[in-house]
Amino acid sequence: MSILALTSDTLIGTPATGNIEYNGQFYGTDSNASRAQMQRIVRATAVASTSGTSIDFTGIPAWVERITVMFSGTSLSGTANALVQLGTGSTTYTTSGYSANSAVVEAAGNTVVSSTAGFIVYFGANASVVSGHLIITNISGNNWISSHNARIDTAKPSLGAGSIALGAVLTAIRITSTNGTDTFDAGSINIMYEG
Repeated sequence: MSILALTSDTLIGTPATGNIEYNGQFYGTDSNASRAQMQRIVRATAVASTSGTSIDFTGIPAWVERITVMFSGTSLSGTANALVQLGTGSTTYTTSGYSANSAVVEAAGNTVVSSTAGFIVYFGANASVVSGHLIITNISGNNWISSHNARIDTAKPSLGAGSIALGAVLTAIRITSTNGTDTFDAGSINIMYEG
């Protein structure tokens, strides 16, 4: 069994290979004696999804490689579906180039929707309440993929996936609707991100 003992909270001048250091954040050292910060999971502040046509989360650091968008009892005022769009630079949201699908599984038959304007999450009929998450993962460079699982009302699952090649580093997330006019009217939305 290994034991990690921290004897100082001061970073050393030249780190040795395999070192783990702590100075408010953990740092690890690779075989070239290069120090890199070991990133933790960061949860943003939940936003009430009870008004407005979009909810934005900005200031996502460049080191992020995975983002989880969380829906809790979220609802839209009309019959549009939810759309998650990725932002770059000083918050320019990419609204085209996605390849995304979402499906609802029902006893009466499955329904599949698609979008090139964002990662689509099937919300279904007016006043449907959705809880679940959409995970966005960096596969290489500025290329991102997504997958989601959610529950619509009490008995219908929503699931899907997508991909996008961004023109720059991801810095923000926007959650909106497929028609851009339906408003959020229930629940909350939050994100978590990690390196």
